[in-house]
Amino acid sequence: MSATDTKPSDSFFPLAGLAQDGWSNDKEATSTCLCGSVQLAFLTSASSILNTFICHCADCHKLSSSAFCTAFAVPSSSIRFIRGESTLKSFSHHQTIATGNTMSNNFCSTCGTLMYRVSSGLPDALLLRLGPVDDFRLAETKLKPVMEVYTETRVEWLRPAVGVKQFERVPGAEDL
Repeated sequence: MSATDTKPSDSFFPLAGLAQDGWSNDKEATSTCLCGSVQLAFLTSASSILNTFICHCADCHKLSSSAFCTAFAVPSSSIRFIRGESTLKSFSHHQTIATGNTMSNNFCSTCGTLMYRVSSGLPDALLLRLGPVDDFRLAETKLKPVMEVYTETRVEWLRPAVGVKQFERVPGAEDL
């Protein structure tokens, strides 16, 4: 069955990106950069998804080339590279991070897709971007955001996500 004749209940793999070999099943799903050079698989069990969120911080504005980003956190032990780990380039900084932690941004060196970030404050977790996830339907199920952060800098024309906890900044553990 091709991506153009999937049923609404089926996984949805749009014609986005050049690799066209992404997949998902009950246990894992893939995330692939636009050019297909980098592909990783991540566990999709509830215990492997630490958090799902929408972020409106200044970094996410710049990194996503948009008004916000959508991302999810997983333990670094829950991913495996299928290809292209050596193709990743990393850019790290702390100057614009509100917590003062250093954030490492890991991009495909060929096409520039941001695959994930790592915070020095959470070194054992990866903050994967929702955009490169190959099965778009996961954004409506297992990867649906549960919180929206840095709402104090959300653009005025964008409404809060329905049913999602709202935080002006990064919430403390007591807020989760």
